[in-house]
This record gives sequence, C-alpha cells and structure tokens, in this order.
Amino acid sequence: MARKKSKGEAIELQGSVWMNMGGQTLGGSSRIELLRAIGEHGSITQAARAVGMSYKAAWDAVDAMNNLAGVPLVERCSTGGRGGGSRLTERGRQLAERFVQIESAHRRFVQLLSSEATDLSQDFNLLRMLNMKTSARNQFAGTVSGYRAGSVNDEVELTLPGGARIVAIMTRESTEQLGLTLGASAFALIKASSIIVATELGGARLSARNQLAGTVLAVHPGAVNADVVIDIGGGNSIAAVVTLASLQAMRLEAGMAATALFKASSVILGAMA
Repeated sequence: MARKKSKGEAIELQGSVWMNMGGQTLGGSSRIELLRAIGEHGSITQAARAVGMSYKAAWDAVDAMNNLAGVPLVERCSTGGRGGGSRLTERGRQLAERFVQIESAHRRFVQLLSSEATDLSQDFNLLRMLNMKTSARNQFAGTVSGYRAGSVNDEVELTLPGGARIVAIMTRESTEQLGLTLGASAFALIKASSIIVATELGGARLSARNQLAGTVLAVHPGAVNADVVIDIGGGNSIAAVVTLASLQAMRLEAGMAATALFKASSVILGAMA
C-alpha cells in the first residue's frame, strides 16, 4: 500500500549520472567506485570485497569497461610474489577522478533544481544563472540566511543547498541595490586564487570568516600551480589554486580532509534581476 503523501512535504528531484560509449553503458557510480577501489587495493578481488560486489561481477565489469573504453582502464601487474595484482592505468585514474567531479556537479545541479521546484510562485532563475559567464571558478547559488548592518559595510550570509554557509562583506548601497533581504535568492562568486587550503588547523583561530571543511576530491598538478577540488558537502565543491611546493609540502591527495579558507571580502554576491 502506497504511503499517503503529506501536504507539507517538499518536492525533491533525484537523478544519477551514467557514461555511454557507442550506445552501450560504460558505467556509473558503482563501477567508478570499483575502479577507485582497485586503485587503492591493487587487486580486483580485494576491491570487489571492499565495494560489496561479487568477484565475477567485478571481473565482468572490468572487462566491459576495458573493451568499451578502447584503451585499458585496468591492467594486470606483477607483485613479485605468487600470481599478480591489478592496477589502474593513467586513463583509468583520470576517468575515475573526472567522474567524481562530474557527479559532484550533477548533485549540486539537481539540488538547485529541487530548490527551484519547491516554491512554484517564484520565477525559474536557475537557468539564467547557469548561462551566466564569469571568470570566477567557484559559483554557488543559495539563500540569504543572515544579515548584519554596519555603518559603512554590511555582512551578508548565504546558505547553500546542503547547509554550507558563505559570508560576504559588501557596501550598504550594494546590499540595497541587489535586494539582499532574508530569504532572497542570491549567488556567490569566489576566485580559486582567493582560496587557501589547510589540512591541520589544530584548533588555530583564524581571521578568515569562511572556513569550509570537507574532503579533497581531486588534485590536478600543472607546470607551476595545482588545482585542488574540495567536496564541502551537499553536492557542492570548491576549487583552489596552490603552488606545487605547497602541494608537495602538504601531501595533498584525493580522500584526505581539508578546509577551504577565504576572506569575506573575497566573495562577490549577486542576485537575479
């Protein structure tokens, strides 16, 4: 018997990401989880056990992905003892990292759509925001949840889907022009170069108003700098640029805990007309 739906329940949207090649399914989150487990354990058998998959299902999945991808994603390797292990190829590692980023962006998109679907009396502003082009790597949509007026500048707090909060400092004139009252929809823009990544705060007290704790999703080293993407929950992720020296000194890698720090003055707030 179907459960009777309460009139007070909010509309929620759901969705999942799948990869196809040539009309055939390459995989989704479960297969990517298997790839990441192979990379971590160096064994398909141990990886299958870690993700709760049978040995045969894991082997079938690996064979299917290797065949469809056109290049091996997983390859056998010698461990120096009896038998051998398995490891991700560079292509397999890249695919797993990129899928995590895409899935994070997809979760955020679906959550933003859900927030638009809740209040049918409001205009549908999400598509206008998504079509907006800016140089800022980090773009977040949310709701004004806090406001404190100052003699010259105002402090505005924006809550994102999932609960993360961003504080911005702006002039009183800008606050009034944008109509940033409590409950208003707004978006925040933050340059990746304005983000400081910390891994061991140890109870330190910092002047940065924004301290978003999360988990490193991916690290992409370049010639001079590296891009670091941190999952801050609720389908949201924030990108930062760090030097290669800092990357090596902090030993940043996917899966480790990290905090994104940035000043309230580094945040630009906007509202849809």
